[in-house]
Amino acid sequence: MKTSRISRIVQLLTLLQSGESHSVEDLVGLLEVSRRTLFRDLNELESIGVPYYFDNQAGGYRLDPDFFLPSINLNLQEALSILMLIRKGSTHLPKTFKKSAIMGGIKIENNLPGEIRRYCNATLEKISIRHDRHTPVGSGEKTFWILQRAIGRKFRVKIVYHSFYDGGDIETVIDPYHIAFKSRGWYVIGKSSIHNEIRTFKINRIREITVMDKCYIPSGDFDIDDHYGNAWSMIKQGDICNVKLRFSRMVAKNVAEVLWHKTQKTHFNGDGSLTAEFRVDGIGEISWWILGYGDQVEVVAPRELRKKIASIAKKTAKINS
Repeated sequence: MKTSRISRIVQLLTLLQSGESHSVEDLVGLLEVSRRTLFRDLNELESIGVPYYFDNQAGGYRLDPDFFLPSINLNLQEALSILMLIRKGSTHLPKTFKKSAIMGGIKIENNLPGEIRRYCNATLEKISIRHDRHTPVGSGEKTFWILQRAIGRKFRVKIVYHSFYDGGDIETVIDPYHIAFKSRGWYVIGKSSIHNEIRTFKINRIREITVMDKCYIPSGDFDIDDHYGNAWSMIKQGDICNVKLRFSRMVAKNVAEVLWHKTQKTHFNGDGSLTAEFRVDGIGEISWWILGYGDQVEVVAPRELRKKIASIAKKTAKINS
């Protein structure tokens, strides 16, 4: 094999050795190769006895967990990228995770050649990441770890939860499926006994938690991406809407340079304004984002959203007049 192909196959093996399931699309994107090249490289791994397989349930390729290869040396860019994630990108992690990440980074750094280590240190001194506002894990860290272990063992948990919607504490039993960081905080998603459906609970609002001695059968059709669907952020309302907005010239470029939603479509108009279109599930969450742009945005459609924004704006003007 040519050197470039050897390097590519080593990268493929490294991805499979991560323990995660990788779809064809994931691998093609990460390796920046065609599907044909990817399958040729997979055949090459098979020919040398690497025991990978396709996991039908996960929809991707995995490596036999008992297969082991010694660590692969990192090149300069790989080392710099990993250390930057650990040193600069771990702000939102629970303290224990953050400490473990830092310790792991130190171990990686200690095994780097001196020249690469010096380069990484000098480069990272000139790089900073300012994080968005977020809810500190704080007192919820213990709850985070209890939930993480419960999910791993598929144990039900009983929680006392401070619900803003209900205006007080509620008690429910949940089958915890997934932990996610979203909208500036950590959440657990699971089936709630009192709601009889899958709900989302903010971890730092869980007042009490008890792991029960009862296991649950995971919902085979639960998928976190499907769960969020086309919600603007986290909450689906069961009503898909085609939202069309026109942003003024003053903010048009700022809006266009950010991918706000996976369905986003934008185009600039002749006067420098921007038309942005989204296909979202419900208008509740997106309305607050729109209001943040004040008089620099007009709701073109749907009419229901236009009326909602106008109503809130009138109430705001009255309060502040």
